[in-house]
Amino acid sequence: MTLKQQVNFWALAFAGFIAFFYVFSDVLVPFLAGMALAYLLDPVADWFERRGFSRTVATLLILGLFILVVLMVLVVAIPILADQSAAFIERLPTYATRLQDLFAQFSDGRISRMLGITREELQARIGEFAGQGAQVLARILQELWRGGQAIVSVLSLLVITPVVAFYLLYDWDHMVDRIDSWLPRPHRDTIRDLARQMDAAVAGFVRGQISVCVILGLFYGIGLSLLGLNFGLLIGVGAGLISFIPYVGSGLGLLVAGGVAVVQFWPEWPWVAAVFAVFMVGQILEGYVLQPNLVGRSVGLHPVWLMFALLAFGSLFGFAGLLIAVPAAASVGVLFRFALSQYMASPIYTGPQAKAPEAAPPVERTASGE
Repeated sequence: MTLKQQVNFWALAFAGFIAFFYVFSDVLVPFLAGMALAYLLDPVADWFERRGFSRTVATLLILGLFILVVLMVLVVAIPILADQSAAFIERLPTYATRLQDLFAQFSDGRISRMLGITREELQARIGEFAGQGAQVLARILQELWRGGQAIVSVLSLLVITPVVAFYLLYDWDHMVDRIDSWLPRPHRDTIRDLARQMDAAVAGFVRGQISVCVILGLFYGIGLSLLGLNFGLLIGVGAGLISFIPYVGSGLGLLVAGGVAVVQFWPEWPWVAAVFAVFMVGQILEGYVLQPNLVGRSVGLHPVWLMFALLAFGSLFGFAGLLIAVPAAASVGVLFRFALSQYMASPIYTGPQAKAPEAAPPVERTASGE
């Protein structure tokens, strides 16, 4: 095949894959979840195999323990978080009104005079802004739920996903070998190298970042609860769960926790400062301990690129797009770096190679040395 034919073939294959994913995005959710679960647990299965367990026993043992942990979380943590979520939503207007009053008292009219409006107009605009923000957040959550509502159900996630994960985890090594046998022979080594880089990027981020999110969620939740902050567990766990986007999880958590702390504790400012201290310690823990040791520095996922991938894939494919956003972003990053290295090694970047100047012929010397 000529280069043009190869390009056309792979372009059509990629277009067909995107079309298939777009049409069946809702149906694919439990299968993608099972695939992600099998990918995350494959190193654990390999660890058991190296210690003499068969693949079947290792798979059953790992999935059994995983489902047991999930059920314990559902039974213990979910009811508490659900109750706190309902109570927080119910009391949110009260918190917003109280914050407006405190802000007006603290500013003592200085900010309203600077803006050329009255204190009542300033409070009204702050309330309007808060209301619009709440509406936007509710609309985003509604769209995300609507995109996955058809299939993201208890039946699909609790029944189909474990079954898919079992079969994929059991056959994972065989599937990898089979796909490797399909690679075009002339480009096999290059594709293998790119696949290893993608696996390192995805594994380093996904497996490591899940650990970081869990640890931060527990740290924030327990820390805020010990301080006696209302809805501390809910706010802390929520901040930890979205900490895979650097600074976004801690920033939103600090904003919400700070607002609740001001309403609850003011004028006892040391308690408010303690809430801020929890997030400061969490940031130090994340930046200097968790990220270097669990995620590493060579993942190559920029926060801006990650946020764009989440928004783009979520908008195009709904909930299924959110599941593949991070692996796709990591894979595209590897492919982009490979393409950039090929470009910088090509004549398009280096230009035509200039010929080296020919050496001058040696000068013959006479017997007298002239």
